[in-house]
Amino acid sequence: MKKLILLPIFWLLSTTVYGQITVTHFNAGWNSANDVQWVEKLSDCDITKVDIAADPNLQQKHQVVVVPTIIIFQDGEEVKRFQADLSFKIAATREELQDYIDELIMSAF
Repeated sequence: MKKLILLPIFWLLSTTVYGQITVTHFNAGWNSANDVQWVEKLSDCDITKVDIAADPNLQQKHQVVVVPTIIIFQDGEEVKRFQADLSFKIAATREELQDYIDELIMSAF
C-alpha cells in the first residue's frame, strides 16, 4: 500500500524538477553545419533551439557572441554556458552536459 502512495508523489517531484531545467542551443543559419546534433538527446530537461539570425533579441538578451552556444537554465536563471571554440564547434561533450544536468537535479532534492 505504501508503494502505491509513494509512486505518485515521486512522479510529481520528478516532473517538477524536469520542468525546472532548460537547455537552450543558440546557433545561426549560416553556421548550421556546426549544429550540436546531440543536444536533442539530453534527458531530464526541456530543450530549446534558437536561430540568432532569426531572433536577434534573444541573442542580445543572453549576450551570445559565439555560435554555437549552449546555455543551461535552472528556474529561468543561467547556471552554465558552453561556447564554441575558434572552429565554431562546441567544445563540450554530450556526457559533460548530461552530467551537469544530473548534478542540478540531484542538488534540488
